[in-house]
Amino acid sequence: MARLPALFVSHGSPMLALRDSPARRFLEGLGASLPRPQSILVVSAHWETANAPAVSLAPQPDTIHDFGGFPRALFEMRYPAPGAPALAERVAALLDAAQVPAGRSVQRGLDHGAWVPLRLMFAQADIPVTQLSVVRGASPDLHRQIGLALAPLRDEGVLILASGSLTHNLYEYRGQDIDAPAPHWVAEFAAWMTSRLDAGDSAALLDYRNIAPYARENHPTDEHLLPLFVALGAGGPNPRATRLHASVEHGVLAMDAYAFD
Repeated sequence: MARLPALFVSHGSPMLALRDSPARRFLEGLGASLPRPQSILVVSAHWETANAPAVSLAPQPDTIHDFGGFPRALFEMRYPAPGAPALAERVAALLDAAQVPAGRSVQRGLDHGAWVPLRLMFAQADIPVTQLSVVRGASPDLHRQIGLALAPLRDEGVLILASGSLTHNLYEYRGQDIDAPAPHWVAEFAAWMTSRLDAGDSAALLDYRNIAPYARENHPTDEHLLPLFVALGAGGPNPRATRLHASVEHGVLAMDAYAFD
């Protein structure tokens, strides 16, 4: 069985599911470039839990439309993939063994941080999938430890898909066109992240909030970057980061994607 990489993708706006862009075209080709997973574990910025991570035991996860003000066609979309409760229990067991106890949700569905990239990557919706939450207010290092605990899944046919956004300050979105250029504070933060990921500088990455340029301007809250640290940890103790895609949407959303192996 081929070892799968751990992936971090930027999911941007829910409109990624409807509108053409370089990031959408990248995701449409990403699934076919990978060995076919037996199941998928999605770590989405849009499921936050308090104190500890949680997994979904839903046998048939609902498609959650956790947004407002978008076209009706977006609300009519479904991603009817089967759930993966056995994988969810395996995830919980690995986390328990790493002394990161995990909660369980019997019916959590797939939020748009999960189903939008999945719908582009695996349009047939025939691969079992479950979700793992990020922990609200917890450190990047805790999320890296979660990823380290889950690294064995990559040898078990499981694709670990961490879904967030390299930059995510929607307070600065003021109707910019999708191809609007990135302001300097977005470009400088993205360049710093790229340089530290390329260098394998995990210590700097874990302390990004204190030392990266314009960290708080790009992430007023950090839930959209926390999935990256899960993928970083799932790459192993000394992961190699490979940038798979880079683009910017609406000036403020850096859509970078990485594989960790």
